Amino acid sequence: MRRTAAPKLGAYAGLAALGLLASLVLGRPELAVLAAPFALLLFVGLAAAREPQFLVSLALDRDRAVEGDELLITIDLEARSPVERLELHVPLPDGLEIVDGASPLTLHLGYGEERTIELRVRCNRWGAYIIGELTLRAHDRLDLFGYQGTLDRRTPLKVYPRAEQLRSLIAPLETQVHTGNQVARAKGEGIEFADLRRFEPGDSLRRINWRATARRGEMWVNQSHPERNTDVIVFLDTFVEAREGTESTLDVAVRAAASLAHRYLERKDRVGLVSFGGYLNWLLPSSGLVQLYRIVDSLLDTEIILSYAWKDVDVIPTRTLPPKALVIAVTPLLDERAVTTLLDLRARGFDLAVIEVSPVAFASAAEGEREELAYRLWQLKREALRGRYQRVGVPVVEWGDGMPLEAALAEVGAFRRQARYARA
Repeated sequence: MRRTAAPKLGAYAGLAALGLLASLVLGRPELAVLAAPFALLLFVGLAAAREPQFLVSLALDRDRAVEGDELLITIDLEARSPVERLELHVPLPDGLEIVDGASPLTLHLGYGEERTIELRVRCNRWGAYIIGELTLRAHDRLDLFGYQGTLDRRTPLKVYPRAEQLRSLIAPLETQVHTGNQVARAKGEGIEFADLRRFEPGDSLRRINWRATARRGEMWVNQSHPERNTDVIVFLDTFVEAREGTESTLDVAVRAAASLAHRYLERKDRVGLVSFGGYLNWLLPSSGLVQLYRIVDSLLDTEIILSYAWKDVDVIPTRTLPPKALVIAVTPLLDERAVTTLLDLRARGFDLAVIEVSPVAFASAAEGEREELAYRLWQLKREALRGRYQRVGVPVVEWGDGMPLEAALAEVGAFRRQARYARA
């Protein structure tokens, strides 16, 4: 720790020097006697000044949490020498808030004394945090010297976005050959009834429909729809964001991406992630709890990075977007590069759905005639952009203003049904 002189040291030294100087100039020895106590205090303080010795440890009750959770930070102190006054500060990053306890705080430690300090912290925002760069300041008994420094007790903390409960999801146009919970349109081995057909050599006796056989006088068997899974790619647009206060379109988009990944993986589908913006980040489709942790950990590192480079789908590795994959884009549709990339995906034959995180709620209110006109033109431009997607068969749902994510997914399903009837 670095030692610094406290204000009292300068005051005592000044008074002692002033008294001695006045005694010499005025020839008054009693002035030197008046300065003697200050000089004695300086001597005693300098002789007794020792750098404080203590041990400090910091621990979290867990290293993973969800938005809104509270966790406990425990700081253990052990004094190897007396510390008259110790000021301890635990700086917390934005997104974490102390709800019980105090920082900074001041305490006294005797020789060999142990002290445990607990801080209860609320996680207000998702993210990857580092906690534990402690700031310490100690003072001696006479407050002549101060010792200050920082201790590195950094501990990582991951705060996951809170997933929204989704009862229904976007149904894919095509399924994969792997076993899952999705009912395929094709007929084959499965438990979901599809149709009846005449018995053929090699058919299993368990598939015979005895009621139809008795009614028609010949052997008939059941046909079923096989249970398959889906390859789902969550496409997260990180080119730009609209922000107001502590909330932004990126925060909303990350929570939606986490909710979608969690729900599709629960359904035994294979889920991948493409974070496309200032830099490219991707995860190949896979299934299981481990894949969920991979996706959420990747989402924690998501941020807006300014880039003027023009990017398209050619920079995405081929295996990242498997054939017949359902691509769900979560985007504010504010950057032309993202708009063009999604249209390219549709042109390449991918099953695409767009969840538009509406930036309207993050736009300031228009003031004045010109501002009002510009605001209306901006909204008309966004309507034209949605129509551009819908003309090529891509459902675009504007999601915002407290609208549940499940309602936006239901609108995507309604658009698909209407488009299917229109083709028929």
